Amino acid sequence: MIRNKEGIYSAKPKKVVVLWDLDNKPPKGPPYQAAMALKKVAQNFGDVVDISAYVNRHAFIHLPQWVREERSQRRQIDILERKGMVTPTEPYVCNVCGRKCKTNLDLKKHFKQLHEREREKKLSRMRSLKGKKRQKYKERFISGNVKYEEAARSLLKPKVGYGLASELRRAGVFVKMVEDKPQSADWALKRQMQHSMSRGIDWIFLVTDDSDFVDMLRRAKESNMQTVVVGDSSRALGRYADLWVPWVGVENGEIGEEELFSARTRNDLYSQVDDDGGLFSVTEFDGDSDYESDLDQLLDRLVVPNPGVRMSVFSEGEEEGKWVRDESNKVGTNDHVRKYPSLVEKDLFWDSEGEESDEEDGYL
Repeated sequence: MIRNKEGIYSAKPKKVVVLWDLDNKPPKGPPYQAAMALKKVAQNFGDVVDISAYVNRHAFIHLPQWVREERSQRRQIDILERKGMVTPTEPYVCNVCGRKCKTNLDLKKHFKQLHEREREKKLSRMRSLKGKKRQKYKERFISGNVKYEEAARSLLKPKVGYGLASELRRAGVFVKMVEDKPQSADWALKRQMQHSMSRGIDWIFLVTDDSDFVDMLRRAKESNMQTVVVGDSSRALGRYADLWVPWVGVENGEIGEEELFSARTRNDLYSQVDDDGGLFSVTEFDGDSDYESDLDQLLDRLVVPNPGVRMSVFSEGEEEGKWVRDESNKVGTNDHVRKYPSLVEKDLFWDSEGEESDEEDGYL
């Protein structure tokens, strides 16, 4: 329990750490929206202390399919607007100065000739300053110019890639570029998970489908740390975590508190079933069941010889018919058995057929 500013004691909020394997699970759409959606889901479990992503340089160079389609579509529209074959319904407006342009190409030309040149002059001025003067100048003219940054993201195309690192940093994600070696991102993630275990973190969000993290998830359980795996349809890694969440649902903003609550309840039910022996476990069909006790009693009556019956080769049919009539008279109060006098024979044949079918299916 901790005391807030109003003097009220409340439960201590849990700490959450998000670890993102960008090599294995890159965003399928705009990176900023995907990072914000992931952060929103993680906030349902507590305070997000740290959210970091690990990737090598190839992820910054690679262009996803959705980026290629958007750029090709934008290029075709620009060509049609320049030829006069397509006329936009509304003029293009500059987000920095508010100037209106007829085509998107005119807006890009205006932005590069005016605002981008002014930006370069300010950057050169900032590089000439030092110490506190440089910091104040950067906060006032560079970092605080939000209008220019928004317009540059929509008009200017990055020289390399599609701005993955800058978009993730804008969402508050610490992007760590690892060495260009196999499994470098996995090693960095494992070291960060080990560091989080020693910091007293309550929840770890692991965004990956790599099965190499199974041992780390087991160590997290041993240290009483709860884990959430965010991945695709394959739940091979999610079996070792406390909760599994689909990556597509998180990225599209379809996972809320209700979905997380239902998923946690379903996982708790599965864990209870596993601890109790399972709904289809062998313990459910032990000798305590009524079905097996009734069947054993029936078989005992059939196997144990009746001392009042004289068994011989010649009188076998007569004595067997007499025994069946006696058994039917004993159970004569049951109308269902009167209607089906050969119930004993049917039960025996049903049991043998069930055993043969089980042997064919490979269960026995």
